[in-house]
Amino acid sequence: MHRAFVKMQGLGNDFVVFDATREPLELDAASVRRIADRRFGVGCDQVLVVAPAPSPEADFRYRIFNRDGGEVEQCGNGARCFARYVHDAGLSRRNPLVVETLGGRLVLHLRPDGRVSVNMGVPVFEPARIPLRTGEAHDEYELEVAGFGRVRFGAVSLGNPHAVLRVDDIERAPVEALGAALEGHPFFPARVNVGFMQLCDREHARLRVFERGAGETLACGSGACAAAAVGMRRGWLAQRVTMTLRGGDLEIAWAGPGEPVWMTGPAVRVFTGELDLECAGGEWQGGEMGRALRAGAGNG
Repeated sequence: MHRAFVKMQGLGNDFVVFDATREPLELDAASVRRIADRRFGVGCDQVLVVAPAPSPEADFRYRIFNRDGGEVEQCGNGARCFARYVHDAGLSRRNPLVVETLGGRLVLHLRPDGRVSVNMGVPVFEPARIPLRTGEAHDEYELEVAGFGRVRFGAVSLGNPHAVLRVDDIERAPVEALGAALEGHPFFPARVNVGFMQLCDREHARLRVFERGAGETLACGSGACAAAAVGMRRGWLAQRVTMTLRGGDLEIAWAGPGEPVWMTGPAVRVFTGELDLECAGGEWQGGEMGRALRAGAGNG
């Protein structure tokens, strides 16, 4: 079964996007892993699926699969690419777009300058809803992590769970080792995305994120929103900040408790292609997985 796809990226966080509005598409974990493989597949951090809306209040359903094959609740960079894909493919001219995710409803605005602003929802700090294995809410939590001693972090959900550590220098932070140790720690029953944030001033911070099921990526939109929300709640950051990730900058704004976090950043189409999903779901026997139909860098 051959299906067309579009490769997209937001600050280097890259995605393979499928349209399932005209023809249903179900992907098992093995298929996702093959598609995401950077040597034998297309290569991506996540696979995104544009599906019909589950209710009349939404325009589309937005499904997100990490490269390990697991379906997850939220991806901010992916949301921007989702909006750009829907617009470029002519699936809808509505602006803003309302999409349903496993983590709740998102509102996506395409801006005249080509960037996309996303209403990421109200940050959730209640432990049971993040979720955390504790009944008490704190601004800062502390865990004993083998090889790292006592680790302190803030925790929040932006539709998916995040732990945010404040560090002096993100270049020296043990992102891979500590990120992996925290991702699977029993304190986080649904696993967790781990952000390492370095404060530059009240309106600027630097961030690296170890994403659940994907490892460190060049950018994580929901991670940037989570880090900003934790920093603003602690009084470290102003209500509008620039978050610098390895792939570039995001603008994050949060008016405070009870209000949604807004994220603004780029979304870029990289190339289009066609994929043999039967090959993607099975064991590799050699040969091509798919063939590129058109290619071209830039905004597309």
